[in-house]
Amino acid sequence: MSETLTEIAQQLKDSNKKVQLIYGFNGMGKTRLSREFKELITLKNNEDEELEDSQPKVIYYNAFTEDLFYWDNDLESDTQRKLKIQPNTYTHWVLQEQGQDQNAIANFQRYTSDKLSPKFSEDFSEVTFSLERGNEERSENIKISKGEESNFIWSIFYSLIEQLIETLNIAEASERDTDRYNQLEYVFIDDPVSSLDENHLIELAVNLADLIKSSPSDLKFIITTHSPLFYNVLYSELSSKTCYLLERCEDATFRLTEKQGGSNKSFSYHLYLKQILEQAITENQIQKFHFTLLRNLYEKTASFLGYGNWTDLLKTAPGDRDGYLKRILHFSSHRSLSNEEVTEPTDPEKQTVKLLLDNLTNNYGFWKQEKEND
Repeated sequence: MSETLTEIAQQLKDSNKKVQLIYGFNGMGKTRLSREFKELITLKNNEDEELEDSQPKVIYYNAFTEDLFYWDNDLESDTQRKLKIQPNTYTHWVLQEQGQDQNAIANFQRYTSDKLSPKFSEDFSEVTFSLERGNEERSENIKISKGEESNFIWSIFYSLIEQLIETLNIAEASERDTDRYNQLEYVFIDDPVSSLDENHLIELAVNLADLIKSSPSDLKFIITTHSPLFYNVLYSELSSKTCYLLERCEDATFRLTEKQGGSNKSFSYHLYLKQILEQAITENQIQKFHFTLLRNLYEKTASFLGYGNWTDLLKTAPGDRDGYLKRILHFSSHRSLSNEEVTEPTDPEKQTVKLLLDNLTNNYGFWKQEKEND
């Protein structure tokens, strides 16, 4: 059943699970969901505004968190490039009040390079970056890549939740050095893995899982991701969790489907493509874009098995190999002009999708579950 994001946010709020782990492709509404959840939790009436500012019930990391940071590129002289930080309570608390700037730098260098060094200004309103190039050479005030910038911002947020969990783990509230997070109930994390290589991505997932396991029992986490690897590591590392697949429907509503046990295998991207194709074949709903998915699946399978070209896998398909190739290229090629738009696939062309998917499944080691006897 499809729902609005507000209704899905309410479902997440009503859950009593320690962790809710959500997988969704890019563009499925994960960031918007984090905003809807924040709006649902945050007190809005005037009489509670002071409480909202001083003792939040939810903190979140998403694209809006990254908007707190912006570049001053020194367009006049192009030498004093700085990443500026808009005034906000979170970075003020973790960097100025708690002095976690060195931990944030260490976390950043762990996921990038120890030769890439951030330096905060004295008032923590901006950051400059330098790079050691060897032979005692050092480039100052460089502009880092967008991926490195995202990792840096995540490292500050990670240092924030590290510090607040350490604070909340002090059982007696009166003994904590701040009461700012005494009312905190939720941490919502939306896709912190935009540019990490696989080794660092696994490390980040394991570290985050350890941090969650060390947190107070009443603090809940909601984590969304488009990365199958990040999802699978968290799935393996965390015990008290509920897992979902977030999908966007054609009528602009959304579907949040709970995934249990072995069904979580479908979060691997190539298996998800296979699942979509199988469903379209079963429902006789083959469309042009399914040829693109089929080609994508062939490319990923060929790459994994070490074939030089995905078309090599067509050799085991019965019939006219060149004919199959032409059909796939016809429907999956990128076309920029309206008069190049291809027609809808015919019934024989639709049958080609099933034949070629069976070719992959039967000849290239895809695991096939045996049907149980009734």
